[in-house]
Amino acid sequence: MSIRIITPGLSTTVQDLGRPGYYHIGIPISGAMDRLAARAANLLVGNDESDALLEVVFMGPEIEFRKAATVAVTGAELPPKVNGEERPTWTSFTVKAGDTLSFAFLKKGARAYVAISGGIDVPVVLGSRSTYTLGALGGHEGRKLAAGDVLLLGDGKGAAAGRTVPEALRRAPGAPAELRMLPGLYWHRITEAAGKQFLEDTWKVAPEADRIGYRFRGGKPLEFVPREPPFGAGSDPSNIVDACYPYGSIQVPSGTEPIVLHRDAVSGGGYFMVGAVISADMDLIGQLQPHTPAKFVEVTMDEALAARRERAALIDRIREALV
Repeated sequence: MSIRIITPGLSTTVQDLGRPGYYHIGIPISGAMDRLAARAANLLVGNDESDALLEVVFMGPEIEFRKAATVAVTGAELPPKVNGEERPTWTSFTVKAGDTLSFAFLKKGARAYVAISGGIDVPVVLGSRSTYTLGALGGHEGRKLAAGDVLLLGDGKGAAAGRTVPEALRRAPGAPAELRMLPGLYWHRITEAAGKQFLEDTWKVAPEADRIGYRFRGGKPLEFVPREPPFGAGSDPSNIVDACYPYGSIQVPSGTEPIVLHRDAVSGGGYFMVGAVISADMDLIGQLQPHTPAKFVEVTMDEALAARRERAALIDRIREALV
């Protein structure tokens, strides 16, 4: 059985938890920008946490169901509606064959996750059903969904309606959003005063914020330590000899506007990296709207590992709440 896309919204793609293992050959992990919200949505409807679901950006699609199913919407506060009647987010509900799922206006956040019992049954490509649009890979024909698309559903029975993730377990960015980071190998390229200023400044998300990376504006330009450019690097002080980009890397081209590389980012290039946002906070970036204030907060490796354990414990608590 299947669902049909009546209208696709602004940008709706099929995602799961991504395709690790190919970054070294230039294929990014892709997958849900907010992995915790995606896991929670699947758990609510009785799916495996890694099942494919829909990632919706800012404006929801309109979907016709051709079979009865259990549905849940998590992440951004984008209230779902069944035949025009609103349903709660972070809570499972049922739809019948012939029902239409649509969405009210976005209240907060940026990306919502729509899980359907059985999961979205698109082909597995390199171990994942995630869409990587730049490479036209995975998902539904390697692209965003369009009006008239028909997506098959898996055979999962689904969980009971009315299951909910307690509000205390619904992680969202603060105001301003605090993005914990580890200084990188190239931190020495900026002066001590510039490094201090970078962490003190409040930045704002720029309109150029997508699955490849989030650009931030509003802070003071970085001051670089003088140098003779090494062979193979460009003349701009932010240029380096090409290097690998870790997931979460913070590039600052020309020292002016930081860019945090996200799920669909390239794997290497010639801009220096001031550091990297820790894995525990990457979900938060996916929920930031343009013009949202944010600060970068320096942490140690021990603190980053502790944050990762805390996030894993949060996922465990969600699982326990939905047993």
